[in-house]
This record gives sequence, C-alpha cells and structure tokens, in this order.
Amino acid sequence: MLIFSASLFLGDQFYLRDWSEIIQTNPISYHEKLESPEDMKMGPFVRTPDGRIVTVGETDCLISANEGKTWESYPIFKYENAYKIRPERALISTKEGTLILAFANDVERRNWDWQEDIHDSPDATLPTYAVRSLDGGKTWEAPRKLHDEWTGAIRDITQTENGTVIFTSMMMRHNPGHHTVVTYATSDEGETWKRSNVIDYGGVGHHSGLIEATIEPLKDGRVWMLIRTVWGVFWEAFSSDEGLTWENIAATEIKASTAPGLVKRLASGRLILVYNQLYPEGETTYRLSGGKGQWSEVPAVNHRKELSIRFSEDDGKSWTDPIVVARTERDISYPYLFEKEPGVIWLTTWRGELRAVFSEKDFVD
Repeated sequence: MLIFSASLFLGDQFYLRDWSEIIQTNPISYHEKLESPEDMKMGPFVRTPDGRIVTVGETDCLISANEGKTWESYPIFKYENAYKIRPERALISTKEGTLILAFANDVERRNWDWQEDIHDSPDATLPTYAVRSLDGGKTWEAPRKLHDEWTGAIRDITQTENGTVIFTSMMMRHNPGHHTVVTYATSDEGETWKRSNVIDYGGVGHHSGLIEATIEPLKDGRVWMLIRTVWGVFWEAFSSDEGLTWENIAATEIKASTAPGLVKRLASGRLILVYNQLYPEGETTYRLSGGKGQWSEVPAVNHRKELSIRFSEDDGKSWTDPIVVARTERDISYPYLFEKEPGVIWLTTWRGELRAVFSEKDFVD
C-alpha cells in the first residue's frame, strides 16, 4: 500500500505533516517520496550549456543561475500584446545551445463557436509558432508561424541523435470537428521547419480524435509517439525519417484516461511515463464524459484525480506497474518533467499546479 503525506516548504527544510492537517492550504496529497517546493515555476524547464536553468511564462523567458532559487526575466517578443504563450508549450536547449520554444499564440485565438447541430467550430483559429534564442534566452528572434489552424495543445519537443529537433502540435479538422496530431522538424536549429503528415483517425467532438502527443527517440533510431485519445488507451506512431512521416499508427495496451501523458528518457537510459491512469487506483470503473458527438462521439473516462509514473527498461515494450505519486479532489494533469541532475526529477503540472521533486532511485529497484 502506498503511503501519502503532504509537504510544506519553509526555508530550506521540508516539514511533513498528516494530510488532514493542511488540506485547506495544500489540496494535493503527495507520495511520501516526493517533496513539494514552494514557489517552483510551472515549466517546462531546460538546462543551457553554461549550466543555467531556463523556463518561460506568458511573454518572458526566465533564467536561473542558482538552480531555480531566483529568476531573471527577459522579454521574448519585441511587440507588446502581439503574443501570449499558452500553458501547453514545449521548450528545448539543443546540443548546439540554441533555445527553441514552440507555442500556440493566445492573442490570435479566434472564432471558437462550437455548434452542436453540425458538431463543429468551422472558423476556429489558434496558430502554432516556433521562436528561438541564440544567446541562452536573453534575446529572441521573431517568431515563425507554422500554421493558423486551431492548435488544441503543444505538448512535447525532442532532439534526435542526428540533431533534428521535432515538436508535436495539433490541427483541428472539420465536417465534423475533431483533432489531429502533426509534428514539425528542423535540421538547422530552428531556422526552417518541415511539417509531417497529419495523423488523422477521425472522431466527432471538440475533445475527440488524436490529441496532445508526446515523443521520444528510441535506441533503434526511430522516434516514438504516444497520443492521447478518448478511447481508453494511448495510441502510438513511429517515425523512421526524423519526424517527417509517421507510420504504424495503432492503439497501445497502456490504459489511460483522456488526458495527456509525457515520456522522457532519463540519464539512466530508462524511459519514464507520467500520466493519468484510466481508473482511480484499485477501481475498475469511473464516471463517463462525452458521447453524442459534442465532447466526443463515445463516452470517455476523464479521470484526473491521480497522477502516476512508471518506468521502462526496454524502450516502451514493457513497463513497471504504475505508481500514484499525487492525488487531489480536482484536476491534476498536463505534466512537465525535468531531470535537474542524473536521477533527480522535477515534476510539475499545469492543471492542479503540482510542484514536486523526487529521486528515480526511490521508485525503481
């Protein structure tokens, strides 16, 4: 049985208390092996070649020279009120030291008007952009718009052994409305971008289709994609050409709620997956959402009251049993992972505002 405690950060020490004592001040119940620092940023986080940690906010780049204790802020955009970075974003520091940020621009969000009679929002737009910095985040070039179609979310970015940077985005499709996944790849540090094939497996509804993918290079040279769906499991796809085409698209055996997961390779070589399981731990049912072609064409499980992690030693062919690392009475989802140093992991979420630090060794044999 897992033991949970709540943590409250004061000064340089963590004080553990019984959960019931501070439920009013901290609505998240953390696994006993997690610590919850006060004032941790949401992320995503990267480390630059000079050792600084970088993240972003709605319009600024935040840089820390002391492991996240304090931050210096630098504007990303030249013009005020022209761009606003959505919480679902992706950031990388490449092998060459270039910072690349992929984001959807909330300022250009237009015409969301879901019409139940046609199961669609025909003119919705929410563009995808990429922007880069060549000096560690202090100055940024002009953003590059990659498409105008409604971008449900941008979730992940990675770099292959060959140096290609790939990030996942989305495009809403119409007649009827549903979501699809697309990636963009650059082999010149974000100067130019190539779009992949659009991964479209249908669906009906403003939360249906293939959604919010995470990607990670495999040891055999392919790139693996794990995709949120309303169908009770993650779906997957593979690319053998640096993210330009995606093939072998199919359902996996990883049961999951309709919420995004995140896969990252750790310094140990293991893959870690953080996600919302299909059902609460120990249960086999959960209330259903959607159906009738509005939220989705089929009723779906949208359980987000627990966040879990699991590990793979064989590039995702098999996984350890899931471990619930946080619980709440509300939504806790949209995770970010950052390995601050080998084996030490920052875990944060947008929804639910989880902020945690844990050690890999505490969860693997």
